[in-house]
Amino acid sequence: MTAFVIGQMQIHSRDWMEAYFAKIPDVVAAHQGQFIVRGGDPERLEGEAPLPDAAFIIAFPDRDHARAFWVSDAFQTLAVLRRSGSTLNAVLVDKLP
Repeated sequence: MTAFVIGQMQIHSRDWMEAYFAKIPDVVAAHQGQFIVRGGDPERLEGEAPLPDAAFIIAFPDRDHARAFWVSDAFQTLAVLRRSGSTLNAVLVDKLP
């Protein structure tokens, strides 16, 4: 069953972004993932939580692929870079049957 990693990011500095965004598509693709959404300029439709600076949705064939991506050395190396200038909230969810 298709699984999605959904993330919301607060950006504190932009120093890491060029290197990170140049590499992350290949790391996602190596785990059969595909960006469905990758962008900024979020608009509030409901709720009170602070708006993120950017959001993304990545589709994977299943949870096993998504988890393998998340714990991979390639992603974790990029995550260290990302954490140097941002904070991320991310969840893993299944597609509805």
